Amino acid sequence: MTSRVDFTSQDYFRNPAAALEKLRSEGPVVEVSFPIIGRVWATTTQALADRVLKDSVTFTMRKEDGEVAGMRWWMPGIVRTFATSMLAMDEPDHKRLRDIVDEAFRRRAVLGMEPHIAATAAQLADQLFADGSPADLIQRFARQLPLLVICELLGLPAADRPKFSALAARFSRFTSAMGFLAMIPSAIAMKRYITGHLETVRRRGGEGLIAEIVRVEREGGRISGDEIVSMVFLLLFAGHETTTHPISGAVHELLKNPSLRDWLQEDWSRADLAVEEFLRFLSPVQFTKPRHVRRDVELDGVIVKRGERIMAMLAAANMDPAANPHPERLDLGRRPNRHVAFGTGIHFCLGHQLARIEGKCALKALFARWPRLKLAVPESQISWRRRPGLNAIDQLPVVTGET
Repeated sequence: MTSRVDFTSQDYFRNPAAALEKLRSEGPVVEVSFPIIGRVWATTTQALADRVLKDSVTFTMRKEDGEVAGMRWWMPGIVRTFATSMLAMDEPDHKRLRDIVDEAFRRRAVLGMEPHIAATAAQLADQLFADGSPADLIQRFARQLPLLVICELLGLPAADRPKFSALAARFSRFTSAMGFLAMIPSAIAMKRYITGHLETVRRRGGEGLIAEIVRVEREGGRISGDEIVSMVFLLLFAGHETTTHPISGAVHELLKNPSLRDWLQEDWSRADLAVEEFLRFLSPVQFTKPRHVRRDVELDGVIVKRGERIMAMLAAANMDPAANPHPERLDLGRRPNRHVAFGTGIHFCLGHQLARIEGKCALKALFARWPRLKLAVPESQISWRRRPGLNAIDQLPVVTGET
């Protein structure tokens, strides 16, 4: 029987723990009807999420014929281009592409960027109310910090950043097959821009990760033109869209719970622990991509058959009481914290260090500058995007809280 949980409803996003507990009561793996993807198995425990993500022989990103497991027949060619990213690859192609971008990341010394990220966050916090009050914290701050950082890391021109922000916002708003198709012009525009920028870098050189990837290509690295386009799109989109929402979600929780905000402000050395808990509690990315089941397999008493599809539900894994006691509680001092917000296995998030640094710097800068920050509307008026698989507050209007 297919579970009827609506993963895009306001009720779900406002209290995911309750919905996930109910889903888990139906079994360790349940069949759900997921927007755009259709009917698919979903794990409800952390143990099974780990098993699916780490067993890349049984659960693969592609079918036997090479087709991406999550691809539908009606999806146009531009989607297939972006599906050539390493996120949709099995070994050995995944490792081939991951090694290229891993090398580029090492050359950019991500951990050494923290002072610069902190300074950027402080500058954005200063400018939060520059256009008046109330201000939308998402557009004015939570989106801008990771956007500035990833564009600089990639080596993209500062003048083009507003364009990326607008395009990325469209990618995260579709809720249905029709909405998905309506997004295609934006995808085409993004591909056109990336292709043009790559050609400029090939002719004139440049700085940043894109220039590093082009250098690997020039030196004979095994990467195709479509794979480079797809990789740049992945780094740009994942590098800021999926970091925007844990920042805004964390701020939302702290404004709802002033005692937690005060606890954090008393000692900012607690920020690392707090960021881990926000990642667990919010699960910005709720599901992994669908995987193809290569053989009949028993998952805690449930038979999943060869040819079916399965997704690891990260949100359910992070709310599993077998992994984290009292998971429905937001405990900023939680230790140990066994979350899988960045996934696990060969597809473990490449940008996990960067996301953690940005989250810590964002919270510290924001509340250092605006220690009495408040919501500008009743909390009941806050709403989430109906985007399947992404925990994304739509707008977060705030005021300084100063008299």
